[in-house]
Amino acid sequence: MEEKISRYLLFRTLYEPKITFEVLAETDPSAWRVFSSYSVWLLLLPPLFSWIGAYNFGWRLGASEPLVLTPATLTLISIAYFLTLLFGFYSTAVISRWMASTYGASSSFGRHVALITIVGQPLALASVAHLFPNVFFNVVVMIPVMIWSMYLLYTGIPVALQTPPERGMLMASSLVGWLLVAAVSLLGLTMGLWAAGFGPALGV
Repeated sequence: MEEKISRYLLFRTLYEPKITFEVLAETDPSAWRVFSSYSVWLLLLPPLFSWIGAYNFGWRLGASEPLVLTPATLTLISIAYFLTLLFGFYSTAVISRWMASTYGASSSFGRHVALITIVGQPLALASVAHLFPNVFFNVVVMIPVMIWSMYLLYTGIPVALQTPPERGMLMASSLVGWLLVAAVSLLGLTMGLWAAGFGPALGV
């Protein structure tokens, strides 16, 4: 059954998500196997694309000239980017499993890891927009993709975790709330550390 999950977990989820969630509901995949085979590679895409785009073009943040950083600085930022995504992925899977008992959902950690992988997959693939590091362009690309990911979250939880739709909706909303709080907290922490000198000197 895990081999069946392997065939559906990547790419096919983009156009057959319902079937993927139904397959996931029938199995109990290994969390480590899902993470090592799929999740970690998706998490590597945004930092990789960001590094390549920023190295070749520099980030355009609205100023007349692009922001160009040294390769060493870009590498440090990309590593921090990856670690942040890794923390967000793992913590979301853990919190999702923690919420499961409240909403009568499956407590299989492998299912939660697979579900978060599927939900985050469109965002990871859309990060190819980082190859053209223009803030406006990236926002335009990411907003509809984020809506699609939220659709996958709301439709996937009831099916994959085998909980009634009304409970699945509440659980999905709780996870969205957690992600919003985490994103705002991370932004505030980043700005605080940057202002304290923990970060590259941008010369602005």
